[in-house]
Amino acid sequence: MGCWLVVAGFAIVNRFSSRSRGYSPLASEGLQEQNPILKPLVAKEEERVPMRGSKVLLLALPACCDITATTLMNVGLLYVAASIYQMTRGALVLFVGVFSVIFLRRRLFAYQWSALVIVVLGVGIVGLAGAIAPNPQAKPEPRSMVETAVLLARAASDQVKSTAQTPEALQTIIGVLMIAGAQIFTATQFVLEEWLLEKYAIEPLKVVGWEGIFGFTITMLGFAVLHWTIGSTEHGRYGYFDAVEAWRQVTHYKAIAVSSVLIMISIGGFNFFGLSVTRSISATSRSTIDTCRTLFIWIVSLALHWETFKWLQIVGFVLLVYGTFLFNDIVGHPFRSCARRQRAAPLLAENPIEHM
Repeated sequence: MGCWLVVAGFAIVNRFSSRSRGYSPLASEGLQEQNPILKPLVAKEEERVPMRGSKVLLLALPACCDITATTLMNVGLLYVAASIYQMTRGALVLFVGVFSVIFLRRRLFAYQWSALVIVVLGVGIVGLAGAIAPNPQAKPEPRSMVETAVLLARAASDQVKSTAQTPEALQTIIGVLMIAGAQIFTATQFVLEEWLLEKYAIEPLKVVGWEGIFGFTITMLGFAVLHWTIGSTEHGRYGYFDAVEAWRQVTHYKAIAVSSVLIMISIGGFNFFGLSVTRSISATSRSTIDTCRTLFIWIVSLALHWETFKWLQIVGFVLLVYGTFLFNDIVGHPFRSCARRQRAAPLLAENPIEHM
């Protein structure tokens, strides 16, 4: 639904803009090229073919991966803290990098692999800071890196000793495994979308629309089955799979209805811009840029007083941003031995691959 809200929004904007212009000038070599994000894909005679007929069903594959990954991550979040959830999600960039090399025959240089490791390390430090850093109102944070290291080791040791023999430890392990497994499906989705955009001539906006159709259809079918088998029973009534109770809450509570619509719009826009990045750069670059969402979430949380400031998180965010810039060739690698000998494609080519 969110994907189709984005598609409808673009259709309305294009219609009003076309009416205001009155006419569209013919394209010529001397005129300035259109914005690459809005420029339609042109099929190559040798490499790229239009996606028509039953080939559109291929877009159901990334949609299924998206649904599976989202379900696993949301269920896993019920068993672990948000900080552990964020740390585990950091493994996404490594999975995307490995899958791109194996299935898409991409070549990643040594400095790019080191950049992926730096991104994962930065996300891990951010999550670890949220998990073990003390409350500033109760106890001041350590003032040196030595004290920080001692605190990390002591907290980790105490946590293992106190939870190794409790049911919560098993729940945490299950939650981490589910979130880690979700990253495999998300990485598969990114790689599949890059392969489809390279092989077939189709605009990212249409990809978002078709994935929205397939995702919505599969979700409704699955929810109907779960409601019939679980939600409609005496034991499952008022539970997660009770469709009647879900509809009652959406219609009776304004906050739930408004937040649901906003979430749909956010997800639709996220998919469109993510596909645009995949089309112009690569799935691995998309995953590294996507990881930087943690930084903006942290800034908003601080502004809303949902989270307290921790210096250890600054270290994680510096590594996160540096790894992203390093992978996308915005900054150079400090060690020449890790630098590539042959220059690859720039971050944003003058003519993206789909328009050549």
